[in-house]
Amino acid sequence: MTMARLWAPFPVNVLMIVDGKPFPMTKGRRGWWVLDSPSLVHGTDYAFVLDGSDPLPDPRSTWQPYGVHGFSRCLDHSLFPWTDTRWQPPPLSSALIYELHVGTFSPQGTFEGVRSLLDHFVNLGVTHVELMPVSSFPGRRGWGYDGVDLYAPHEPYGGPEALKSLVDACHAKGLAVILDVVYNHLGPDGNYLERFGPYFTDHYASPWGKAVNFDGPGSDEARRFFIDNALMWLKDYHMDGLRLDAVHAIVDTSAVHFLEQLSSEVQTLEKVLGRHLILIAESNLNDPRIVQPREIGGYGIHAQWNDDLHHALHAVLTGEKDGYYMDFGSIGGIAKALKEAFVYDGCYSSYRDRVHGRPVHGMNGDRFVVYLQTHDQVGNRAKGERAGELMNTSGIMAASALVFCSPYIPMIFQGEEWAASSPFQYFTDHVDEDLGRAVVIGRKNEFASFGWNPEDIPDPQAEETFMRSRLVWGERMQEPHRSVFEWYVKMILLRKSYPELMDGDLAGVRVKYDEEGRWIMMRRGRIITACNLSPQTRTLALSTGRLREIVLSSAEGAFLEEESLRLPPGSTVIIAEKNRKTP
Repeated sequence: MTMARLWAPFPVNVLMIVDGKPFPMTKGRRGWWVLDSPSLVHGTDYAFVLDGSDPLPDPRSTWQPYGVHGFSRCLDHSLFPWTDTRWQPPPLSSALIYELHVGTFSPQGTFEGVRSLLDHFVNLGVTHVELMPVSSFPGRRGWGYDGVDLYAPHEPYGGPEALKSLVDACHAKGLAVILDVVYNHLGPDGNYLERFGPYFTDHYASPWGKAVNFDGPGSDEARRFFIDNALMWLKDYHMDGLRLDAVHAIVDTSAVHFLEQLSSEVQTLEKVLGRHLILIAESNLNDPRIVQPREIGGYGIHAQWNDDLHHALHAVLTGEKDGYYMDFGSIGGIAKALKEAFVYDGCYSSYRDRVHGRPVHGMNGDRFVVYLQTHDQVGNRAKGERAGELMNTSGIMAASALVFCSPYIPMIFQGEEWAASSPFQYFTDHVDEDLGRAVVIGRKNEFASFGWNPEDIPDPQAEETFMRSRLVWGERMQEPHRSVFEWYVKMILLRKSYPELMDGDLAGVRVKYDEEGRWIMMRRGRIITACNLSPQTRTLALSTGRLREIVLSSAEGAFLEEESLRLPPGSTVIIAEKNRKTP
């Protein structure tokens, strides 16, 4: 006999439908309903009826074979034949993360499609595969950030067993898996949580709908809902880590912040499992307290995304100055991001019209994830243009060299490694026509601050918008994609060949630059990364008394002398120090 439990303090009467038969549930303490059901086993379909409502899916459903509005199905996690018993993920400090969207990464658009391409990651040198959200969302196609059944993998991707098979296969190839999870909001279509209990609050506003109740009446169980979800992915799906979406949108005035509680419970699970687990936060607050240890007042998250280096590189190499890019555009900004993590670390931001951020002191660079592209920075453009369309090949090579030679953890967005020609546009599949129209209008209003023509914005509901966003794998070995791909392979190998490129020592970063001459040179240990972003040849002075060699160059004509480096227009050169001369 299996005990079914449901937290639903709002309804007066609750029925559980099991295999088509209704069973009244008994209300216990603090809004919990229970039922002893002899037939609630793996593969059983069930739903809940609240005060005579239509059948509703389980808020904690782990399997939604009929979509977000349909019946739930029981899932026994113990039945999957895992083969990764002795698996341990690589350290986060040595990571190369690869972010992908399951629906557009492979021709199949499924978990199995990703699994069929795992050798690409291995050959490239990837250590951690990061999946954009896979919790059940409405329709067949979407980014996943409007998920509503947070415990159930999206059925069109292959459902629970296919996701487990993907994770197991990744571990067999030596690849760790990070899952992107969304705890700051839920999507509107198929979101029945507020019918059950106080999962949301009107005390705060969210850009995407009702704010989650992390600190009001009834918040204990609401918090438990999200904490248990995180623990499920790590325990039952063997995920090696979670990427926490937009934690700046989580409002929690409790004495113990939700993120602090989450990091504490994940650490406890880590001890129980005997396997290293990581949490990575996305935050636009520029607040290092997110990644500081709990013992000194931080939240204990292992790392956070750092948009400032992306913005600094993007604004210089594309010339864009609209929206939040108005705060960037100088080579000095790139230099500061390379040395101090945040460009805005307590200084005035024109875009925000206020002081923004907080300095990073006494922290290692492996607390920050950096990138040239992400799903956000590509997909949240009007046309979803990638860097390959916005900057030339030399610009991509310069920016990627600074990312990979930086003291931070580098991340690649799918297809970036060969300058993929396909855009990554925003797409949805809402059956509700009114909601679909609202999404289209919302996207047009969102882009007003960037000065983009509303007529240029693709229809998110159109299937062709989704189809355009799929990677074209056949172009990898065609120019100019092949040259970019070979550059990325060499950059990744170079990073792994020199320990100083992976030590994360911010204090050891030395940067010189010339704003007018448009060049920048970064030194980390034996490695010097020099980028000439101008259309003229530049000669950069080097310190004397050292033997050096060029280990990677993006252009012919670079020339190294004992005290200077000659850089052709638009070139990037990486130099390695061989040894010191004997006095």
